[in-house]
Amino acid sequence: MRLFTSKNRHLVGVDICATSVKLVDIRRQQGMFHLKSYGIERLPDGVVVDKLLVDTEAAGDTIASLARRCQVANADAATAVSGSAVITKIIDMDKNLSDVEREAQIRLDADQYVPYPLEDVNLDFEVLGPSLVGDDLVQVLLAASRSENVDQRVDALTFGGMQAKVMDIESHAIERAFGLIVDDLPGMPELVAFVDIGHNQTTIYVAKNGEFIYSREQLFGGYQLTEAIQNRYGLSAEEAALSKRENILPDDYYTDVLSPFIDNTIQQITRSLQFYFSSSQYSSIDHVVLAGGSSSIAGLAKSARQKLGVSVSIADPFTNMTIDPNIDKYLLAMDAPSLVAACGLALRSFD
Repeated sequence: MRLFTSKNRHLVGVDICATSVKLVDIRRQQGMFHLKSYGIERLPDGVVVDKLLVDTEAAGDTIASLARRCQVANADAATAVSGSAVITKIIDMDKNLSDVEREAQIRLDADQYVPYPLEDVNLDFEVLGPSLVGDDLVQVLLAASRSENVDQRVDALTFGGMQAKVMDIESHAIERAFGLIVDDLPGMPELVAFVDIGHNQTTIYVAKNGEFIYSREQLFGGYQLTEAIQNRYGLSAEEAALSKRENILPDDYYTDVLSPFIDNTIQQITRSLQFYFSSSQYSSIDHVVLAGGSSSIAGLAKSARQKLGVSVSIADPFTNMTIDPNIDKYLLAMDAPSLVAACGLALRSFD
């Protein structure tokens, strides 16, 4: 299972997250991307623990159910491992080497780049372009992940009746989908902060002219809000998550629970940006894009705009796509910010 390679086959994007599986099926119709179907299905508790997929059969059951609902059973799929589970390094190599020679050379020198025995890793490479060192060299992106991280996801897809044809890196998938979003941002911003608010982790990427140049992870996410709802109203985790999503909470929720969470979220974003500014030539950004399951919480974008002093938008990679008539557009607008990685994975069909 290689980490990059895709040779013009149709692939369904399958994003296996901490709490759910997200599936996106994109086709090309009349020269435009067409969202054929998508789905999100919650995973049973304990299936993913600290980014490790510990119950591949349970994940497979969820994938199978989702694939049937989206009418993509038995399809080829692209999925991803977390960026923190992957070692990446850019190296310079002779531009005249064939792919076979390049791979042999990388394997020969692998112990310089990978701190694990070669038999315990999945390794792949991609030529990026000319080297800055010399005209006879090219820059090569080397990526390696422990085989168990890759195998768990391959097995889950197999149990779900799908074939894993591409194993991507989550941040690369997000960056690919971000490419669909960036051109529509107001004012053609040079420096954009893309904030992915997950279940228990928020990742901030800084993009310059559409390319990610910095990322930082923080242990903070939508789970903190769910936990606050549980504690305040004596609900189970499932009841709290449902109440949050359906917006059926008492009036004091907004002042006593939601507002502190929004303030905390903006504080986390500010802190990450300060880390970036302290290590770069920049001292401000031009735009913030919010993504992830908690990004569309009422009032978050408005508060972020006021407190950060920059324009803020909510991620929607499907804005310029045609949408299948069977898809509920209102529901898609709600779900779109959490589908960025799955969308980026589905775009591997068009590499």
